[in-house]
Amino acid sequence: MRGSDDVRELVFVAHTGQASGAENVMLALVDMALERGYRVRVACPDGPLRERLPAGVEHIGIAPLGLAGERGLRRLTAALVMLRNWIGAAWRLRKPLQDSRIRIIVNSTMALPAMALARPHRRSAAWLVHDILASRRQYGAAWAGRAAVGHAIAVSETAAAPLRRRGFDVDVAFNGVTWPVEPAPVVERTPPVVGILGVVTSWKGHHVLLEAVAGLPEVRLEIAGRALPGDAAYLAELRERAERPDLAGRVVFLGQVDAMTTMRGWDAVISASVLPEAGQLVVLEAMSLGVPVIATDHGGYADDRVMVCVPPDDSAALRAAIERVTGDPRLRSRLHEDGRARVAAAHDRSRTLPRMLDALLGTTP
Repeated sequence: MRGSDDVRELVFVAHTGQASGAENVMLALVDMALERGYRVRVACPDGPLRERLPAGVEHIGIAPLGLAGERGLRRLTAALVMLRNWIGAAWRLRKPLQDSRIRIIVNSTMALPAMALARPHRRSAAWLVHDILASRRQYGAAWAGRAAVGHAIAVSETAAAPLRRRGFDVDVAFNGVTWPVEPAPVVERTPPVVGILGVVTSWKGHHVLLEAVAGLPEVRLEIAGRALPGDAAYLAELRERAERPDLAGRVVFLGQVDAMTTMRGWDAVISASVLPEAGQLVVLEAMSLGVPVIATDHGGYADDRVMVCVPPDDSAALRAAIERVTGDPRLRSRLHEDGRARVAAAHDRSRTLPRMLDALLGTTP
């Protein structure tokens, strides 16, 4: 991959118009690129992401490049639409991909096929890997995009490993969060409050968490975040489950919230994903506050030295972990200190973000 001495413009490509963890990382990189004097354009669908683009950033309009929770026959129709959208995005991005003075940064696995269809100049795209590839759809998109990708930067070693096995040139640059921050108070709440924060979609495991809390009548649960397009039915299922007698009155759906303020009021943050996540920002944010984290053990930052890890899709194990954390003040105190120490050592965004951008540009600080 060439260095950035001859690069004057960066084009970031996102498959979605939503703005969650991966898109927040991209927006931070956009800000830093502007500070360094690059011209920046962002190719993404209309939506919250476009609305958050900084002044001076040109928007390249493309259609959504992924699926959005569709089921049954609707999923097949959505796949055909996705193929059409890849072709359309390839047409919009063909000229930038063939210009050696422009660096393309692909922020999503599902945008890669569009990059390949654009027939880029000498694998000119850099891929920022936010996913741990776990499905045939993801592997297929990555394989299709190999013609466009010269270098990949993964946000965790867990995300990098399957790509290296398939011949990709991959380095690792960790996600980071704001540091230092004022720690959350270590208090005894009655009843204990646990929470999950992020987009509401089935692979995030909200349904597993509801079943876990159903067996803990002394625990309250707060669910923060909105449903992805296509996941309205899933959210309705969650609401219906929360109204049953074993959960009635103990589950609150908060919608969109300020993450740091909300998590300060929780005794534990739950990451219940049934599919692996490469580098969850909400986990790092919780640890920066000192709020104990309970997470499935296949995530990119899963580490039982600084959090309590449980198997995915196992409500009984998750229930036992919640009971353990909410009932053990000494454990909560240890997780408070160890989590903050980990963020200070490895996930301070003032250090991680420049390293990530340098890696994507093929330069060294």
